[in-house]
Amino acid sequence: MRTTTLSFIGAAGTVTGSQHLLTLDAHLPQPRHILVDCGMYQGPRELRRLNWSDFPIPPAEITDVLLTHAHMDHTGLLPRLVKQGFQGTIWCTEATAELTEIVLRDSAHLQERDAEFAQAQGYSKHRTPEPLYRVTDVERTLPLLRVVDFDTPLDLGDGVVATWIRAGHILGSASIHVSTEEGTILFSGDLGRHTHPVLRAREIPPGADVVLIESTYGDREHFEPEAADHEPLADAIRRTAERGGSVLIPAFAVDRTEVVLQTLALLQDEGRIPKLPVYVDSPMALDSLRIYQASRYREELREDVNGLKLPQLDVREVRDSQESERLNRPDRPCIIISASGMATGGRVLHHLEHMLPDERHTVVLTGYQALGTRGRSLAEGARQLKMHGAYVAVRAEVVRDEEFSVHADASELLDWVKALDPPPQQVFCVHGEADSATALTELLAQEGFMGIVPQRGERVRVRSGKVRKRGDRLE
Repeated sequence: MRTTTLSFIGAAGTVTGSQHLLTLDAHLPQPRHILVDCGMYQGPRELRRLNWSDFPIPPAEITDVLLTHAHMDHTGLLPRLVKQGFQGTIWCTEATAELTEIVLRDSAHLQERDAEFAQAQGYSKHRTPEPLYRVTDVERTLPLLRVVDFDTPLDLGDGVVATWIRAGHILGSASIHVSTEEGTILFSGDLGRHTHPVLRAREIPPGADVVLIESTYGDREHFEPEAADHEPLADAIRRTAERGGSVLIPAFAVDRTEVVLQTLALLQDEGRIPKLPVYVDSPMALDSLRIYQASRYREELREDVNGLKLPQLDVREVRDSQESERLNRPDRPCIIISASGMATGGRVLHHLEHMLPDERHTVVLTGYQALGTRGRSLAEGARQLKMHGAYVAVRAEVVRDEEFSVHADASELLDWVKALDPPPQQVFCVHGEADSATALTELLAQEGFMGIVPQRGERVRVRSGKVRKRGDRLE
């Protein structure tokens, strides 16, 4: 009798590092392994170190990778998987394939640059700092990407069929429904809200025996859409410009930059902020914006965003590193949007290093800040931050605008589960910190669902109508 098991490799008890492994016929000499997402860990050092760990099985034994979307914490370890021997197929939607290409190229470039910088500055513990992977590893990864259509079943062989359904989180994002001979599994990926500022709304996939649901905001509620007027951002821009400072907005390059630009355009149209130059200082964000604006993806955008053309904004593209360095000391009030969104790396670190000590400036945090990130430290009132081996004083104003989140909140996550038909037998709450994941299980229990927070390395057996815990761990 054939068996199917599900292993929680990453994003169990934490928000990042999404990796889930389906194994068919685990008891046979040559089982079939399918990986869903291959994300990078971000945040505290103890999590980031996991990026250097070996995969629980030899990557050469994995036949397929199914991607929910292009964000780093879902795709960032693909080149390392290839570097260690994976030669199978990576399946994803067309937009995810395009965005993944720019995400991985940028990631490798930054890692190579950071390793060189660490060696030059002498703040690494290693004699010769090495990147997690290089651009050459990315170039070997990209040819393995294969495009699938939404709502179109893909036969992977051995009785396995996968279907991608719009998740409304970022362009191309999807939940993935996987059918096997033993049972069905639904991977939510990152779920968008009932309404997205730029994209079409998420869709409800078919139900499954086993559901994995993200729980990033499993313990809290966002503002209601009708009340989300972004006044914290507007007020911060007005006050900062009046005192001759500039506003720095750390933003995820994919989707968050697009949403921030759309919001700035609306605020300017309404006369709530002055007309200031808006610098987008991230080659990856600029490449992402081009993909969002491409006519082939017009049907994925809301009709009222006009293809994200934004003619009213004075948007200035910053690709050259020297021009980026000049922005460290702006000579006039401006708005700078730069990656990364949680200040874990990239050009935004250099801007923070120079702007944080100046009380004229403001830093606006626009999304979730994971534990152990500089963004989380700023959100919690840190008076100094360590960057590039040295501490920097925090004298600039720090403002949070939580209305930017495109992650579903607790009620929206619960609504998604309740709408599944047939209803799931068990719901595993992943991709969330322990408190938020546990809170979501309690909400699920109130609605009659069995919610579980899996541990990293835990493995369960998939069966139609039920899941039997095997109690063993992957080493």
